[in-house]
Amino acid sequence: MGELGKGANASITGMPVTVELHWTGDPVDLSALLLHADGKVESDADMVFFNQPEAGGGAVRHRAADADAPEQITVEPAALSASVTRVVLVGSCDPGDENRTFAGVTEFSVRAVQSEAEPVVFPVPAMTEGERAAVLLEFYRRGDGWKVRAVGQGYRSGLAGVATDFGIQVADEPAPAESALVEPDPVASASATGQPPTLSPALTVPPLASPAPTVPAASNVAPSLGRLSLDKGAQAVVSLDKNDRGVEIVATLVWDGGSDDRRERGADLDFYALFVPADEALLGAQQAGTKASAGHTPKGSPYRPPSVSPNADPVADEEPGRGRWLRRKKRFVRTEEDQRHVVYYNNLGSVQAEPYILLDGDSKIPGREVIRIVRPDEQGYVLLCAYSALSNGSGSFRSFGAHVVIDDGRGSAVTVPLYEETETSYWVAIALVDFTAPEGVAVRHVETYGSEGSERRPVLQLDGAITMDAGRVEFKGL
Repeated sequence: MGELGKGANASITGMPVTVELHWTGDPVDLSALLLHADGKVESDADMVFFNQPEAGGGAVRHRAADADAPEQITVEPAALSASVTRVVLVGSCDPGDENRTFAGVTEFSVRAVQSEAEPVVFPVPAMTEGERAAVLLEFYRRGDGWKVRAVGQGYRSGLAGVATDFGIQVADEPAPAESALVEPDPVASASATGQPPTLSPALTVPPLASPAPTVPAASNVAPSLGRLSLDKGAQAVVSLDKNDRGVEIVATLVWDGGSDDRRERGADLDFYALFVPADEALLGAQQAGTKASAGHTPKGSPYRPPSVSPNADPVADEEPGRGRWLRRKKRFVRTEEDQRHVVYYNNLGSVQAEPYILLDGDSKIPGREVIRIVRPDEQGYVLLCAYSALSNGSGSFRSFGAHVVIDDGRGSAVTVPLYEETETSYWVAIALVDFTAPEGVAVRHVETYGSEGSERRPVLQLDGAITMDAGRVEFKGL
């Protein structure tokens, strides 16, 4: 049985896929929303739950739990309208009881089953911060096919927060006069019968004690870019919600060695991600990705301004990001010994903790190396570079067939080619991924080479400028 970690995805066929909800402890309900290109439902007809068991002309169907099977929702991708780009599955606690949260739920998972395919299971990570609803899975179009992604995004605001994010109008319940008789609340009544409320554009939801979600709201993503290749010096902007913790940017360095002769002499390229976290990034006068001379001093306003007193004790500052920014704000120029700001074969990184960037592994033969970037809210700039070891012999990176593909997993795949035949450089900076772009994430073609014979690593400055031949020298295997 295949298992998906949070943020991971898998391909599915156009055949029906049935998602089963499994849990122990406090009850959890399963529902689904059919989303269109704007990331929203068009009407309450795009919702599937206990009281509305079908949508999309029967392409998405709900089945209540019984003695033989758990609660299920079946999605038939091939039968969905072309206007439907995603189907999200939502788990929720009793909306009429604000004391019910996922803290009372254990062994929480969803299982996606297709005939003639191995079932896929997503064990939902523990939610202990008052979350009362969560986006569990999403099915999304990818080219001519479909994929499923494990999301696991919780909401303290419950179904009301999920509904608002996906275009369902949620009205606050008016406070009754002290002497007035209170009509039965439809949400509470539905809860009493064990049935979820009818979500509609006029939905009334009781006031919630903690309206702010623990995890930022789900993204309302603009239409994808599809597949495109950048011209020299060009850029593409991938639209996304940087607060969406389900986002994963996958950057792949691909190379084939170029020729049999070159492969025999060695073609071990190494993929590097140099990065500036969001709490260190500066918005400078020049566009990030500009080549800068040695001794460059970054200047600009903080991308994430501090919101505490300059005299505050950073050790006592417990809010994520603030203390780190205060401790680092005077260190404008990186030194070559600063190893914390690079992910490569000797420092693979992590997607579970800072820097939220991970190199999947080191390929020593022509093929590919993959760097995964999550938590876009924690990223400032990421510079994707490649290094060619001396044993490779002469030859340009382009002659090895090297290029980078940056994929958001939601239909945008940007190829960053190399155009120059520079044969005497050990280093090339290929692409800058700029998370400070207001529209989403900007991918820029930078193609900047190190000087002849220099094995000093590039340096990514705090304002996103690139200084070649300025970083650490490190020989592989030593």
